[in-house]
Amino acid sequence: MPSIAAAAPCPDIEVVFARGSDDPPGLGVIGQTFVDSLRPQLVGKSVAVYAVDYPATSKSSELASSASAGAKDASAYVQSTAANCSDTRMVLGGYSLGAAVIDLITAAGAPPAGFVPAPMPPEVARHVAAVAVFGNPWDKSLRAPLTAISPLYGAKTIDLCNTGDPICSDGTDSSAHVGYVQSGMVAQAANFVAGRI
Repeated sequence: MPSIAAAAPCPDIEVVFARGSDDPPGLGVIGQTFVDSLRPQLVGKSVAVYAVDYPATSKSSELASSASAGAKDASAYVQSTAANCSDTRMVLGGYSLGAAVIDLITAAGAPPAGFVPAPMPPEVARHVAAVAVFGNPWDKSLRAPLTAISPLYGAKTIDLCNTGDPICSDGTDSSAHVGYVQSGMVAQAANFVAGRI
């Protein structure tokens, strides 16, 4: 189980972000841009970042197991942070398959077939200030955004789908799925999150 090092001070804000399919380990372009857009709005606050550790594959036969592994890692990290740094305000985020990772730890109800949820205890929700997801495949497969399927996190969530994005809508513009920075939606999410901290 990942945990915060005993010697590390607790940050004011901790961003936990799950990258999209085939992004290299780390935050991915969307996650890094989100953090870079958020930091200037949180002047005077310490901001730490955790990149969810999971395969982030694009192989259709491995999507469910990949997202489920990410959910297990994210859930463990968030719960550890809540227990060890009770004053830290957390921000959860994900892009594409990473958005499904965040769905698996925050949504109520049954996930799509093959996905294994890793729900967090209800008391963890008070440590989460905001949730931001982009290109969320569950918006299309479940026909409901995270804001509608998460009683504990929905009101503090921004779930963004670019016009025409085939991953989160019935659109057919594959370039829309990689255009969240250019569309201004990453900045929009950072503004939403900053307003909740």
